[in-house]
Amino acid sequence: MQTQVTEAGPFERLLKIQLGEDELEAAKTAAAIKLSKQMKVKGFRPGKVPRQIVERMVGADALRSEAIDEALPEAVGNALEAEDLTPVTRPAITAIEDIDGGGVEVDVVITLWPSVEAVPDFAGRKVEVDFAAVTQEAIDEQVDRLRGQYATLEDVDRTAGEGDFVMIDLSAAVDGEVIDDAGATDLLYEIGSASFVEGLDTLLDGVSVDETVQGPGTLPDGFGDHGGEQVELSAVVKAVRTKNLPEVTDDWVQEVSEFDTVDELVSMLRHNMTEMAKATARNAFQDRVMIDLSEDLSLELPQSLIDTEAEASIHNLAHRLQEQGIELENYLKITGQSQEDFIEDSKTQAVRTLKTRVLLEGVAKVESIEVGDEEILEAVSALASQAKMNPEELFRQLEADGRLDTLSDDILRRKALEAIMSGVVAVDEDGNTIDLEPAPADSDEDSDFDSDEAKLESDSDKDVEESPEE
Repeated sequence: MQTQVTEAGPFERLLKIQLGEDELEAAKTAAAIKLSKQMKVKGFRPGKVPRQIVERMVGADALRSEAIDEALPEAVGNALEAEDLTPVTRPAITAIEDIDGGGVEVDVVITLWPSVEAVPDFAGRKVEVDFAAVTQEAIDEQVDRLRGQYATLEDVDRTAGEGDFVMIDLSAAVDGEVIDDAGATDLLYEIGSASFVEGLDTLLDGVSVDETVQGPGTLPDGFGDHGGEQVELSAVVKAVRTKNLPEVTDDWVQEVSEFDTVDELVSMLRHNMTEMAKATARNAFQDRVMIDLSEDLSLELPQSLIDTEAEASIHNLAHRLQEQGIELENYLKITGQSQEDFIEDSKTQAVRTLKTRVLLEGVAKVESIEVGDEEILEAVSALASQAKMNPEELFRQLEADGRLDTLSDDILRRKALEAIMSGVVAVDEDGNTIDLEPAPADSDEDSDFDSDEAKLESDSDKDVEESPEE
């Protein structure tokens, strides 16, 4: 076997492999055995039909073609090892031609992992990011949400309006046929919340106790077989209630939180809301930085690598959807995407993902970033803790599976990302520097408030009927 390597692109190589007639002869024997396993020839067991009979039955050209297919995998593997080439996609056979004197010459295109020698400057680079200071209005909304958790409801003898609650028996019908799953009895509904069926808020605005109202509505898109359908709503109003919010006083704050005064509560709200806004801005800032640097990176990606990355992304998505009982075709319908647009978007995202990875590896190389054994052991220990495994056992498992190198590469890219983010500067639209670093937690009260605020977030959507009066 003879091989020759030439460049076929920035990160592609054309591998020419010549297989002699003697090599094809040996492959013909293996191909004949393989073919004979699928044959039924009187007097011979499957797999034991002589080569001459197999060749006579399938034809000399067909057997030779099978022999080439049989010989190529091993030949390509040997050639890659001899030339020290590591493809990142499946080698693509682009031509097979007979050569003088017997044998064939095969052209194989190999795609290599891209690398760069230089990366865009990032030290001192200014990148604009949206970051708005927390307003008093936003703080007041949070206080009102907390008040809402402790609100009480009171029956009133008047028509209902936005913000009021009504107790109703609700039904929905299509062409006179009632849809059981779309109805409810003793439903406590807040007018203006738009939280049930489209059209219900309009129907209930201005109703009174003991009134029955009817009107059009639209079921949610994901509502079973009737999703998105126009329906006729009917509601029997059994009660109209108004929401009474507690007064914001120091006594109330002491009753519902860990704080002693309204000022302390508001101060900690401002602190935590600012930190959450910073965290959101940091994520957006990091995304913007990586997009900008990737766009500035001088890199031509092989199309085969883009296609492979996109196919892997689509396959992974389809697998996750399948676990949820959703077909990819239905997912596209739900999200309003055509198959062509979906594939094109997947390729665009593949380019961004690949360029980001190459960029981080390039930064690690330029900045001489390395991964030490201790860092790998720390990462393994963290993974073992999450998986509730023995660290030494997990280390041996990762080593046996060849995944330690993958883990090391992940750590390397993370460190490269940290180097980038420590060098770039966040600015607002006027070019003023923005401090997005999190404030250090300097007291136990911070963590106590975090728990209270998390409870506030999770409980804020609960129905008001859970209040003490109800």
